[in-house]
Amino acid sequence: MKKVLGIVVAAIVLVGIVWFYFRYERPFGEGVKAGTLNYVVYKGYLWKTYEGEVILAGFQNKPTLQSNEFTFSIENEAVAKKLELASGKEVQLHYHEYLGALPWRGVSKFVVDSVVSIR
Repeated sequence: MKKVLGIVVAAIVLVGIVWFYFRYERPFGEGVKAGTLNYVVYKGYLWKTYEGEVILAGFQNKPTLQSNEFTFSIENEAVAKKLELASGKEVQLHYHEYLGALPWRGVSKFVVDSVVSIR
């Protein structure tokens, strides 16, 4: 009985680890977004993280109300400092998209990892 219970517990733990990995650690997608950098802030209660927003360039042809903003988190402090100096400028940002956000990584599921260009 103890052996069966041990196997069941080990299987549940293994499934939990695999689920956590695919949900929070493995990027779902990646890409580049371009637009005008609106702000970069350092905020949080327990975990302080860098958060930012870009107003996306281009037009939307959809008749519905939709945000034309890209809200993101930044893990790397050097990237955040570089973006703090670029507020109001045109930027291209490379990002990773995750299926969920972790509090120590930021409040957004989009995490910027590098700056492609600043104009």
